[in-house]
Amino acid sequence: MRANLVLTKCVVNPSAGAASKTPDRTVLFTPMTQTDPLAETNDGLTGRMKILLALVLTGQFMAVLDASIVNVAIPTIRVDLQASGSDLQLIVAGYVIAYAVLLITGSRLGMRFGFRTAFLSGLTLFTVASLACGVAPSSQVLIIVRAIQGGGAALMVPQVFSLIQRNFAGSARAQALSLWAATLALGGLVGQVLGGVLVSADLFGTGWRPVFLVNVPIGIVLLVASLQYLPIDRPERARPLDVAGLLSLAAAVLLLVVPLVLGHEDGWPAWTYASLIASVVAIVAFALIERRVERSGGAPLIAERVLRAPGMPAALVAIVLALAAYGGFLFTFTQHLQGGLHDSALQAGLTFVPLAVGFALSSLNWRRLPARWHQAVIPAGCVIAACGYLVTGIAVADGGTGGLVLPVALFVGGFGQGMAASPILTVALSKVQPQDAPDASGVLTTVIQLGLVLGVATFGSVFLTQAALPGPHPTATAISQTLWLIVAALIGCAIASSVMVRARPARARAAAQPGTEEVEIAGDAA
Repeated sequence: MRANLVLTKCVVNPSAGAASKTPDRTVLFTPMTQTDPLAETNDGLTGRMKILLALVLTGQFMAVLDASIVNVAIPTIRVDLQASGSDLQLIVAGYVIAYAVLLITGSRLGMRFGFRTAFLSGLTLFTVASLACGVAPSSQVLIIVRAIQGGGAALMVPQVFSLIQRNFAGSARAQALSLWAATLALGGLVGQVLGGVLVSADLFGTGWRPVFLVNVPIGIVLLVASLQYLPIDRPERARPLDVAGLLSLAAAVLLLVVPLVLGHEDGWPAWTYASLIASVVAIVAFALIERRVERSGGAPLIAERVLRAPGMPAALVAIVLALAAYGGFLFTFTQHLQGGLHDSALQAGLTFVPLAVGFALSSLNWRRLPARWHQAVIPAGCVIAACGYLVTGIAVADGGTGGLVLPVALFVGGFGQGMAASPILTVALSKVQPQDAPDASGVLTTVIQLGLVLGVATFGSVFLTQAALPGPHPTATAISQTLWLIVAALIGCAIASSVMVRARPARARAAAQPGTEEVEIAGDAA
């Protein structure tokens, strides 16, 4: 799960009704009192601001953590719950599907009922669902409660950015956003490693269950502290909920993902093909519903005008390919390490450290490059990542551990993906009209999660199918062939992102209009 919102500089025309620039202000707050923006002379983070930031970022960290922590627990879950390969894919993907589909709705609920209320509600649901995951008696129950857990994350996480936007300004906001980005990067790293530590520790004979139960005490403490310290905010004028769009999108995603996940084990029966065809029909129905909602003056989940923005179709393709490659690699390579090489959960988790370090290093520092290079780093990052994964596939193809080549190749792969993934939202948002930036950020962040789902479903199915074939090193052959497909996806991402960056940005057209000024625009959904 990557960055959920992007703050970007855009050019707007005040006479056209867009928001005008607001002066830098820092919001002070006291426990259980109405938020009241006041001038703050201290440019740094005050004590109470640090408490607020620690609370909301801990909630976000838990949500990001749970998208990756389960990966290294999958082989243990398979044995303990006698889960099939399809069950394992759904355990991983179910969380992200719920998060992706409900993301924009979660943001709008925050506006309707208040960011504090939505954050606390999402945190409560996430914590209760984590407990249910930890005591799940079967893989089927675990799939269901994982989806509920993803729903809690979808309600909680969008409020984090909104609370930062409302309660921080100036240099304090810049510091808060830097920590926000670092939390996203660290979540993936800590998730892989912490999952390995908890499973290997086998606390009180509980095996994989602590990867979910660890959220419960943290969630309870966070809930109590948040009730005390999160500022009460007034509900804003909320955009209407798009229930028809939500239901049709959920149907389309499920009709597409479920046959991809189950088909390889069932021998691709007729119903899987029927479901895939029905998914196309559902996608068309979703598009028609969204068009009708937009033309009737409503607020669709995905606005048609956003999709028609210069470079936006190419951006969506690039995001899907990049995140599918990332999500698919994490799932399949974990299976190879633990199922093929018989690494412990801890060994498998530590194997991913170079990948995560490379990702964090590039994703947190790409802005240091000259501005004229920012758009070029996306296709370049895809190519670098492709090279890293290509070498990874070659290094493990013979069934060996890959030696010293493997950590270097993983670092290169992670570094390249960090270069591609982090700037792509900023660049894509620069292509849309300023007034469309909130809708565009919601679309892009939803597509990020859908890309992860498709990666687990497609690359996971390819790997599991090949790993079931007889041979001296079945998982080595399977991961090698899967990595060839992942490399192809990254090359496709490089091509699509090159098309995206060449599109003329909306701000270039707006700048030609008199009386414009720069403002900061944040997305509608976190």
